[in-house]
Amino acid sequence: MKREDLPAALYVVMQKMGGAGTLLDICKEFWKQFETDLRQSGDLFYTWQYDIRWAATTLRKLGKMEDTSNCAKGIWKII
Repeated sequence: MKREDLPAALYVVMQKMGGAGTLLDICKEFWKQFETDLRQSGDLFYTWQYDIRWAATTLRKLGKMEDTSNCAKGIWKII
């Protein structure tokens, strides 16, 4: 897994979660689904929780995720 793979992977995780969740719940589910990939990803293993935020920003720029101003505090939501 590479950093560039995170936006698509994040979108899939959020779809499976019903489209929305807190960052904590999303990261827990992301870990469940991609632990093996993350462990084999080199430096990404140490930065993925930071990089998941970058992935969310990327999804927002692509119009696939709601802006934080349109969601309840602490909730991420895909479109």
